Amino acid sequence: MTDVVLFKELSCDNGKKIGLATLNSERSLNALSGEMIDLLYPKLKEWQTQNDIVAIFLQGEGEKAFCAGGDIVHMYDDMKANKDEYSPGMEEYFTKEYQLDYLIHTFKKPFIVWGNGIVMGGGLGMMVGGSHRVVTEKSRIAMPEISIGLYPDVGGSYFLNRMPDNCGLFLGLTGASINAADAKYCHLADYFVENSRKEPLLAQLTQLEWQESSETNHDIISTLLMTVEQGSIGHLPETKLTEHKALIEQVTSFDNLKDIVDEILSAECEDKWFSRAQKSLKHGSALSAALSYQQLKSGESLSLADCFRMELNLSVKSGKFGEFVEGIRALLIDKDNAPKWHFDSIETVDAKVVDWFFESKWSQEQHPLASLGN
Repeated sequence: MTDVVLFKELSCDNGKKIGLATLNSERSLNALSGEMIDLLYPKLKEWQTQNDIVAIFLQGEGEKAFCAGGDIVHMYDDMKANKDEYSPGMEEYFTKEYQLDYLIHTFKKPFIVWGNGIVMGGGLGMMVGGSHRVVTEKSRIAMPEISIGLYPDVGGSYFLNRMPDNCGLFLGLTGASINAADAKYCHLADYFVENSRKEPLLAQLTQLEWQESSETNHDIISTLLMTVEQGSIGHLPETKLTEHKALIEQVTSFDNLKDIVDEILSAECEDKWFSRAQKSLKHGSALSAALSYQQLKSGESLSLADCFRMELNLSVKSGKFGEFVEGIRALLIDKDNAPKWHFDSIETVDAKVVDWFFESKWSQEQHPLASLGN
């Protein structure tokens, strides 16, 4: 058996070390499994307190993906085994995943994430928390949960709300895929570096004059990455989000979900990227769209920790309601791409069902993430 996460400590010229963690499940596009989380979380906690570790570098094995999302096939089995009930496995998985995401967001040392290839769902949840988020010419980033009857979790309530020009709402509703330039524009990434420069970059990191101050080390890494980026910037792809900025603002400018969805679907745009976004919204779960819209409204004023607490409740309830399991069935199990959603359209989504999703399953004291942020 091969370890699903590989750990290595890179020795630096001045005696310090860089913690290198590699998601090691190339066949599954490094899908984030419970076993991966069980290895990553304690090791990152250890490295955070280890005096000679000055920074973390997180990457995915292979050239295709950093991490294509959570291990939803395993979740499917657990939901099927607990039909119409709360799934203990789902609660355990999402609790641990959000604890890991929160740790990365609040890590006390520089945290570099190499977001090459596919970065989706749970992969984005890890990447977005890094202090230095690097994307490449191969990066393909999305929160496509509307296609599987879920909603953009892993902190989406927080980071989608902090995007410019209503991009967060548009991406959450359509699951549209974006590239490296888009990721920089909407604050999901900080630096663009060609994928071929990764090994030279790691070598350069080991040669830096590391200091005892994490804040100083943060600035040292930023300076290096800005320099390396200058050699790659000519290969930065065109950004779709800025190209369609006016249209995205136009279709998301309404104060209710029905009008927003109607405007997105009826917008005339010959660009294939925008057409794919329309198609995923049209064929996606209307309930997911309603949940996404409400989560962003609810998350506007919440702290990061409170966003994760809200999302854990939404995720566990998604496991019970049945929309999520049907979405996985249609996409990955039977692969018929013909999900039977609970509601045919935004108009038919039952407001009481949406309200139920946002009613907490736990009291404040009993919440599995009660201690998050304390």
